[in-house]
Amino acid sequence: MTKGFIPAARPIIGEAERAAVDAVLLSGMLAQGSEVATFEQEFSRVLLDGRAAVAVNSGTAGLHLGLLAAGVGPGDEVIVPSFTFAATANAVALAGATPVFADIEPEHYCLDPRDVAGRLTERTRGIMPVHLYGHPADMVAFERLAERHGLALYEDAAQAHGASLAGRRVGTFGAVAVFSLYPTKNMTSGEGGMVATAKPEWERTVRLLRNQGMLRQYENEIVGFNARMTDVHAAIGRAQLARIGEWTAARRANAQFFDENLDGVDRPAVADGAVHVYHQYTVRIPENRDGFAAALRDEYRIGSGAYYPTPTHRLPAFARTDDLPNTEQAARTVLSLPVHPSLDDEDRERIVAAVNTLAKAGA
Repeated sequence: MTKGFIPAARPIIGEAERAAVDAVLLSGMLAQGSEVATFEQEFSRVLLDGRAAVAVNSGTAGLHLGLLAAGVGPGDEVIVPSFTFAATANAVALAGATPVFADIEPEHYCLDPRDVAGRLTERTRGIMPVHLYGHPADMVAFERLAERHGLALYEDAAQAHGASLAGRRVGTFGAVAVFSLYPTKNMTSGEGGMVATAKPEWERTVRLLRNQGMLRQYENEIVGFNARMTDVHAAIGRAQLARIGEWTAARRANAQFFDENLDGVDRPAVADGAVHVYHQYTVRIPENRDGFAAALRDEYRIGSGAYYPTPTHRLPAFARTDDLPNTEQAARTVLSLPVHPSLDDEDRERIVAAVNTLAKAGA
């Protein structure tokens, strides 16, 4: 019997999500309303230790509006990693500022504080680390660096729901932090994002910006966008939030199984004091990464992801020539294996057997 294909990611949508959406549809109130407000409160309590949360229609919109609320604009520079999805740098550019690309540290693929320190200028307004693949960036070092130079920290936590460092949750370090709720993330609202901030004035500004510049209908205080989340999406998000702890535990158990059984590939490292939530389980394939991925797919029916094969600074949108050796090496060699909560014991064993066989064969 042909074995089923194991996808790199698999969103979990069940009866709870369907029932929540049906309830909103039956109510007739579909736009931003009570479901969104409740989702914000619950997200704040479950994942942000009470820090204010503002729901928007995408993670990218959240990054953009968060930077605008923080006063980032023309003439400013914000230091970002190049090894991540382009939305991070796009948001800086959309705010009118200049993204400055820095290298990653090779162990966890997150922005390197030492490299960032060498790229500061008099125009640097802030630093935006990305908690890539679900592993927290070195926010303790970034806090020291930011305090020393009078800079702001903005967190791109799109992939890191529930991750923590030194006992503190991601999303509670920076002046602004943003989570994505895209379907492939650790939890989803179908599409959406969440902006977190401890500054009440910035929270209010994000709320204005997402809704045409108004908190009350027809009382437009500033020029804004339509970046609202609907109650339909919030209903899905609330159902997902109720299970994020369970799903994170499953991801971590899957990762532990791979840690203990994979052989011949460099497995993900976890920093001291870090809680990794394994949005991706990312290994290094030093030779012929793409051939390895093709063999997993074609011979073993296992999906994988070679995420960010072109670093952001080399994309046509930015076309920079920065020297970022760790970024370039990661773009050539990393491969993310399925680690999602839908894996069963047979799936995990198939993945291990396939990876070990290909690694031994030098595929």
